[in-house]
Amino acid sequence: MASKAATKRLTREYAAIGKNPPPYITAHPSESNILEWHYIITGPEETPYHGGQYWGTLMFPPNYPFAPPAIRMHTPSGRFQPSTRLCLSISDFHPKSFNPAWEVSTILIGLLSFMTSEEMTTGSVSMTEAERKQHAERSRWWNSTGGGSHASAKIAQKGNIKAGDGGLKFKSEWPDVDKENWEWMSKNSIDLTTGFAPPPADTNSCGRQLGIGQGSGQTQAVVDAVVQQRNAGRSWISRNKVLIFVSFVLVYTALARWLGEGDGDRTGL
Repeated sequence: MASKAATKRLTREYAAIGKNPPPYITAHPSESNILEWHYIITGPEETPYHGGQYWGTLMFPPNYPFAPPAIRMHTPSGRFQPSTRLCLSISDFHPKSFNPAWEVSTILIGLLSFMTSEEMTTGSVSMTEAERKQHAERSRWWNSTGGGSHASAKIAQKGNIKAGDGGLKFKSEWPDVDKENWEWMSKNSIDLTTGFAPPPADTNSCGRQLGIGQGSGQTQAVVDAVVQQRNAGRSWISRNKVLIFVSFVLVYTALARWLGEGDGDRTGL
């Protein structure tokens, strides 16, 4: 149970963070326990986490602010082990180094700063940029479906908030965000079992061949090449039969006319 000093301090900080939330961060205490805070970090631009939705908790001790909270991030990020206590100078791993002047916003800003660095500590993991981007793309799905466990949800145990609960805990703490996530998944046809969007439709499966259609000159060159290949094995007569036929008709007509004129001259004698 929270002390009076902790309750007073956290109530004041909740009002302050609501009026002036830090960039990329939103947070609130649980309705049932003021010592249990839930936060969402939105991945900043120009980082592998851009657009990601990272949900986590701060578990404050009853004597806060004279001792720091336990810090966890439940959403897989490629930076931290999900639902694992993080060893930071602002967490319960180092109570002697914690400054009572630090507030919830200070703690979360410090967490975001550490997240976007490459420094390693207890609870952190090392992954590629591509892997972290993939986690960011699937983060909304993971939060609201419990990593695809929504079809067979189980009540999560203490200290393992997210595992197998089908997104129930996330929904109870972030109902509006959860609704937005489901609408986003429906709009983008997200596979609810995997969190992946369908591949783009192949609107031109055949594709362009030999560059045809990319320019009239190139098209004509292709046509000329086809004609040359077609004519390569044919005889001169076969290739020029039209010309021969026309020539034959002209010769025949001229000969008939000449013979006709000769007959007329003999009749006149």
